[in-house]
Amino acid sequence: MRFGMIFANTLGFATPQGAIDMGRAAESAGFESVWTVEHTVFPDDYESTYPYDSSGKMAMAADTPLPDPLIWLTWVAAHTERLRLATGILILPQRNPLVLAKTLATLDDLSGGRVELGIGVGWLREEFEALGVPFAGRGRRTDEYVEAMRALWDGDHAEYSGDFVDFSGVSVNPKPANGRVPIHVGGHTEVAARRAGRLGDGFFPGEGDLGSLLDVMRASAEEHGRDPEGIEITSTDPAVWGDEPLAAIEALAAKGVSRVAVPGVIFGLAADPVAAIAEFGERVITPARDL
Repeated sequence: MRFGMIFANTLGFATPQGAIDMGRAAESAGFESVWTVEHTVFPDDYESTYPYDSSGKMAMAADTPLPDPLIWLTWVAAHTERLRLATGILILPQRNPLVLAKTLATLDDLSGGRVELGIGVGWLREEFEALGVPFAGRGRRTDEYVEAMRALWDGDHAEYSGDFVDFSGVSVNPKPANGRVPIHVGGHTEVAARRAGRLGDGFFPGEGDLGSLLDVMRASAEEHGRDPEGIEITSTDPAVWGDEPLAAIEALAAKGVSRVAVPGVIFGLAADPVAAIAEFGERVITPARDL
């Protein structure tokens, strides 16, 4: 079992030295990856419902520092050697896919092939409006952006034609170190599960019935002629950072999960975050390596 730290670019880890300390501590403790969150802007007020809290609101205040995920990961990459650098998630329909393909390929090349792209369609309508991106149709836009980026990574003189992206005879270089950047589809809905089965290298379900979502993902993969066993599953259970972590990890492994996501906030709120990361490595990661 592998372990990834999510919400890694928050709290004290958002600062330059905090990011360095966290990255080195995570790598030393046995974390395989760190995963960043993003919101380009925080609206002062919003009516959209945050899907991951019963209050319907984000816990973060508008003035909370939340560094750009890819620039923050570049900083961490420069101070680590093995740690994989992931977004979890990046709001794909808010990005220009050609610019993003170039940025990801560059970071992947510079870091020696350590980048993982976790994507989502977004939920905060007011943020889309501020950025001038249509909220409607963001799912179809996301699908096209995935296909367009892969076309750019797969070879020079690329072309792609869709409703939201249209180009021909263009090249992006450097290419990702291993040909492509793995793309993990995030989300807590059946729509996200179907997208993961159809397009994803991985699936990162949020809230929801994990077993049911995985069934939907696997059925979608088979429907599109893909092997569902080749789609990597990242998930979590609060029991993983509780008193009986190994039983929870074994249960996740039995469902096909190969990476456990652990919130960085449980370390960031500790009196000594670096020591808390090290303790988790000794207590949980090391015993769970063979699960």
